[in-house]
Amino acid sequence: MAGRKQFDTDTALDQAMRVFWQRGYADASLDALGSATGLGRGSLYGAFGNKDALFRQCLDRYASLYGARYEQALAAHPDDPVRAIEDFFEVVLDRIADPSVPTGCLIAQSAAQALTLKEENSARVRALLDAQHQRVRAALAGSSADARTLDELASFVVAVNQSLAVLSRAGTPDAELRSIARIACAKVADTLDRPASENTGRRRSTPEAD
Repeated sequence: MAGRKQFDTDTALDQAMRVFWQRGYADASLDALGSATGLGRGSLYGAFGNKDALFRQCLDRYASLYGARYEQALAAHPDDPVRAIEDFFEVVLDRIADPSVPTGCLIAQSAAQALTLKEENSARVRALLDAQHQRVRAALAGSSADARTLDELASFVVAVNQSLAVLSRAGTPDAELRSIARIACAKVADTLDRPASENTGRRRSTPEAD
């Protein structure tokens, strides 16, 4: 339409996503978002709604860009869950090491600020973490371990993944991050190699099971 500035929605979302990723929700001002996207406040509102709506769309954009890579890695070895987890961490570490994107993870960054987010945004972050847990849990399903062990391992893998993102923002060297991932993979392999009865016995010996 004549007189209306045209822009690519995905490009604008990517630019806004980087602002939220670098600064976090609270410090991503409308001026910073406008400067990154090249859009005035009115155009931002017209295209994406308010800041909260834009934030949710950026979360979904991030999940679609990176979630597909994680899912592909986790699904590549249906008969070898340890290899699947190794490939998953390799994708995560490659993203962390990529100098073309901000450090850390938008979801981890947002989860750390969950208490300051509006309920709908906090729920969206939680849903994305749950989706990651489900993908990891599905990758472990080929194991003979019992369901509770696999649920716990999936939670462990997601926790390590989020920790890697936080550590990377603090400047932890790549070699140290990769060492953490290797230890996590070894833990997964060790747990899956144990007889189911041994895993059950370990849980019963913990204070929570008493």
